[in-house]
Amino acid sequence: QVQLVESAGGLVQAGGSLRLSCAASGRTFSSYYMGWFRQAPGKEREFVAAISWSGGSTYYADSVKGRFTISRDNAKNTVYLQMNSLKPEDTAVYYCAARGRTYYSIDADKYDYWGQGTQVTVSS
Repeated sequence: QVQLVESAGGLVQAGGSLRLSCAASGRTFSSYYMGWFRQAPGKEREFVAAISWSGGSTYYADSVKGRFTISRDNAKNTVYLQMNSLKPEDTAVYYCAARGRTYYSIDADKYDYWGQGTQVTVSS
């Protein structure tokens, strides 16, 4: 079992930055691929980014590539999402997720554990 708790999101102006963190319980954090997803009102949950066990490989949705950076610290059981150059269309509830498989997925149904979500609002 893995429990995930995201940090508070927030309200930021367009062009600003925000860093989310997600703390995981359990001793096997380093054996999980970690991902970030987001869900805007009236839309389906969408993939944002993922990171491999060691942090050596990262994957991004085209919409955030070059602006967002995912990273992890296995010693602290924490995964991060650094968000720069934020846009109003980045407004959503952001979720971290854990996948106990050998590769990442952009499909939310393929993740085993989820955080409670945190609201990020970008004003224009």
